[in-house]
Amino acid sequence: MLVYRGFSHPAPSPTALTIGNFDGVHLGHRALLARLNEIAANEQLLPAVITFEPHPREFFAPESAPARLSALREKLELIGEEGTALAYICRFNAAFAAQTAQAFIENTLVGCLKAKHIVIGDDFRFGADRRGSFAMLCEAGKRYGFTVESMGSVIIGGERASSSSVRSALGKGDMEHAARLLGRPYSIDGRVVHGDKIGRNLGFATANIRIKHDKPPLLGVFAVEVHGLADGPHKGVANIGVRPSANRLPRPLLEVHLLDFNQDIYGTHLNVRFLHKIRNEVHFPDFDALKTQISRDVTSARHYFKL
Repeated sequence: MLVYRGFSHPAPSPTALTIGNFDGVHLGHRALLARLNEIAANEQLLPAVITFEPHPREFFAPESAPARLSALREKLELIGEEGTALAYICRFNAAFAAQTAQAFIENTLVGCLKAKHIVIGDDFRFGADRRGSFAMLCEAGKRYGFTVESMGSVIIGGERASSSSVRSALGKGDMEHAARLLGRPYSIDGRVVHGDKIGRNLGFATANIRIKHDKPPLLGVFAVEVHGLADGPHKGVANIGVRPSANRLPRPLLEVHLLDFNQDIYGTHLNVRFLHKIRNEVHFPDFDALKTQISRDVTSARHYFKL
């Protein structure tokens, strides 16, 4: 998949296009991308996506913006796995927020993306003051020579698959339900960095992974599966949080203890898949109590994995 930041590179040929935040790339997003690819194949078009960075709600109201499900890299990788040929990252800033819906249609959809068919979600709005709508796109399509269709919601177990429903499941620690909405276990990617070796001193060495954003959608201790190592995947126990019992951190960190594993993996890019919540992150009075609890967490993970 070719990825462009901004719209200075026109699409090499006419496109079938979809537009959205795609946070988490859940089953609703995947159905939209599958339909996009079907249209592209039938009409000999390039399947293309426009997505936004940062999330518009992070621009308009950063303090109340929802937790991100996926960092930009993770989101693009998931979109690419669905067969998309082109991805355009639209920087959501004041200039873009002030752009009229008509200008977005003329300059971006028609001028840069050469859109011939546009597929959008049933709640899509665009342009300054969110004045752009499905009806406006249909009317513009008659003038500029593209067609438009709207995708309905994907319902999983009576619930609409949406980024907010995934966040809700993760916040409640219901990893199984989050996985049903996503079509896969929820995961976080990141590179292993050096830490303060507290886990090693406690007898449970951890791989420390910095999180891209300060507000992850889940906190606590989890049974995880780690991908990215040559002899993997590996089972493990992960803590995501601020470590209230040991040198409290200013922002959340992901720490993973790999079961039955003892190798130097600094610098490795890992994918951590959250399968089961063991407990919430809590404060312990001393390191002995913390060490005892970590031992219990490891035992709980082994029971979960039947090890």
